Amino acid sequence: MHPLVHRVITGDKRALARALTLIENDEAERRALLEGFYPYSGRAMVVGMTGSPGAGKSTLVDQVIALVRSKGLSVGVVAVDPSSPFTGGALLGDRVRMLRHSTDAGVYIRSVGSRGSLGGLGQATRDMLYALEAYGCDVILLETVGVGQSELDVMTVADTVVLVLTPGAGDAIQTAKAGIMEIADVFVVNKSELPGADALVRELQLMLHDKRSFREDWKNPIIRTNAVHGDGIADLWLAVEQHHRHMEEGGHLLARRRQRHREEALRLVEAAFARYLSERAEQDADWRRALLDNLADNPYQTAEKILEDLPWIRLRSGNDSVL
Repeated sequence: MHPLVHRVITGDKRALARALTLIENDEAERRALLEGFYPYSGRAMVVGMTGSPGAGKSTLVDQVIALVRSKGLSVGVVAVDPSSPFTGGALLGDRVRMLRHSTDAGVYIRSVGSRGSLGGLGQATRDMLYALEAYGCDVILLETVGVGQSELDVMTVADTVVLVLTPGAGDAIQTAKAGIMEIADVFVVNKSELPGADALVRELQLMLHDKRSFREDWKNPIIRTNAVHGDGIADLWLAVEQHHRHMEEGGHLLARRRQRHREEALRLVEAAFARYLSERAEQDADWRRALLDNLADNPYQTAEKILEDLPWIRLRSGNDSVL
């Protein structure tokens, strides 16, 4: 066992911070850490908070932390901020809105940069959840970067996805588009004191009424909140608890986690293939000539020449299999 793993599972907060940094930076110890943390996975309730920038996700998370802590549960928070496309750095400012919890031993908050990921999560976010579960968090709140329709990664990580919408911000149109409507388990209309909140709720109700089927037989509740004043937070958490119970009792939670296991394993395989291809493209003289020198070929012809060295793969054509 990696020494940091033992320290994390015994509640050492500094060890947790160090482990998360090693995971995020993809250091050499990353695999040993994750293999040590994995046996503790599946213990926490993972709740994803997603929605457009400015919808009030960070303020909602702050209020949910307070409510969950009042129930005696420990909380981990991973807040993903957008990264600079030039430096890769990020403001990591979500913790500013959660400062009142900084001295609470039962709360651990980590801000991470998205580092170019377009799905709303940082590349290492999934793996960081394992560390928080091993640390003993009962609830993990995952706040995505807020990128709109491409923000679908959260569905593959969270047990419950909360979609935060606001009146007057074009969100009603966004909900009608493919993807966003389907990933939410709970809808939240935040800033519900603003004009247009009633209309947004009605549009959501109409959309839900028109749905022919519901994923995992769950009918999505619509919760009104005012995060600044804490209104509706208890109703929101009740809906999250009801969804989690529905998922457990129906066997859907286990099925979703099995699918997550499959996708993560395939992601690791894909990453290994990508590294292999990148390294060989730099080192293999024939590949370099095909990729850089022979511009008379179109990209498909170039790819076919490279794949001659990988006879068990061929380019997809029509309904043909990749393998």
